[in-house]
Amino acid sequence: MTDTLIVGGGTAGCVLAARLSENPDHTVRLLEAGQLWRAPDGFPAELLDATRLPVGADVPWLWRYPVTLADDGVAVAGNIVRGKVIGGSGAVNGSYFVRATVADFAAWSRELGSSKMWSFDAVLPTYCRSERDLDFGEDSWHGAAGPIPVRRSANPVPLSEEFASACAAVGFPVVPDLNAVSASDGVGAVPCNIDDGRRVSTASGYLLPALSRPNLTVQDATTVLRLRFRGTRAIGVDVVREDRAETLWADHIVLSAGAIESAAMLLRSGIGDAGHLRALDIPVVHPAPVGAWFTDHPEVGLEYRLDAPERATVPLEYVLELDDIEIRPYTVAFTPGIQRLGVALMRPQSAGALRLRSADPAIPPLIEHRYLAAEHDRARLRGAVATASEVLHRMSARARTTPVPGPPKAADAWLYANLATSQHLSGTCRMGSADDERAVVDELCRVHGVAGLSVIDLSVVPVPLSRGPQATTVMIAENVADYLGR
Repeated sequence: MTDTLIVGGGTAGCVLAARLSENPDHTVRLLEAGQLWRAPDGFPAELLDATRLPVGADVPWLWRYPVTLADDGVAVAGNIVRGKVIGGSGAVNGSYFVRATVADFAAWSRELGSSKMWSFDAVLPTYCRSERDLDFGEDSWHGAAGPIPVRRSANPVPLSEEFASACAAVGFPVVPDLNAVSASDGVGAVPCNIDDGRRVSTASGYLLPALSRPNLTVQDATTVLRLRFRGTRAIGVDVVREDRAETLWADHIVLSAGAIESAAMLLRSGIGDAGHLRALDIPVVHPAPVGAWFTDHPEVGLEYRLDAPERATVPLEYVLELDDIEIRPYTVAFTPGIQRLGVALMRPQSAGALRLRSADPAIPPLIEHRYLAAEHDRARLRGAVATASEVLHRMSARARTTPVPGPPKAADAWLYANLATSQHLSGTCRMGSADDERAVVDELCRVHGVAGLSVIDLSVVPVPLSRGPQATTVMIAENVADYLGR
């Protein structure tokens, strides 16, 4: 009988636990630091309501991290959050469920050389298997029987309609389906993982229906401190639950704690840059470039006022896709009475780094996004902000944030002053071949240089993704579960 221990009950971990436990000869234990509710109706109302972003200062279901977004002589500081609850960030986010593009998977496949496992043709059936598209049903690029419902707003709020009309007036085409294989640049309705106004994370879609299986154990409120090794083989994890420390043993361990926590756990356990680990008095199990590279989507916001009736809806009903730029008319007013048009760069050349401050698990890692370090990124955002400003003008919106025109240096200063992040951090445990000095895991997400250990979450993505990552995180877990379950 195979025994797998999964660390992290977030978007990927819930998928893995459900899929692996379909085999009655596969014993699965899932550990989650946050809380588990065993029925959808048991979840707090804030987590179920797809019209809300339950990320307030006092909520108990978040990991919080200070970050440095950029440094152009003066550091630009920020804060990011992740879901600390069953379902992970998929239980607290905006329900955006758009697939990565054909071009993304072409770049992904190039990183792996001759491998075809992560080509678009290879992953399309996996995307389809995960979803139940309530608008299109089953066809060659949609699924109709998967655990995650997918729906686009049939009755958009006036703000979203104004945005779509303004995009058309500027000359951008309408994209009927952003998840279609043929989807191109233009404005389109956002596919969301919602049903009847409820956010449907992988916890409720995948995990909860599987909880009655005798070969599946889910243990919540459990903090994993570090991995245990025998030589270079992972054999267990040290945990704390209810102030009691213990070690849990397993044949195979999977880290699905997200791009931040999975990387930090590897580092605390002795897998990472040898010099960095020794400086923290962490014994080196295997040298690896953990945290040496990650990517995220830098975003700047244009604030404005628009006289339009308001109605509760998902935070983002429409987006404008322009190659590596995504323009987002948020329906949520982050400041009362003021709307925000987000302008995000989806394939930046600048890359960030994550490393430990301390071997103490209670101290968050140092996270440096290093946004806008590349001139390419600054130039793309300068042009995108100009486009977004034209769309706002066509909406007859009253701008509150005015981009600085003129020479690039002045415009760049404005970008730094208005810089934020999409909170889509990925790639800290980058996928690649054994001879790739940047790679931490192989194409099956197995950690190079050690046995019995995998990382299966957004950590492994080796390229920037042109769309938000939730649907792709589900796909990664679905894709690799087929191999783990054998």
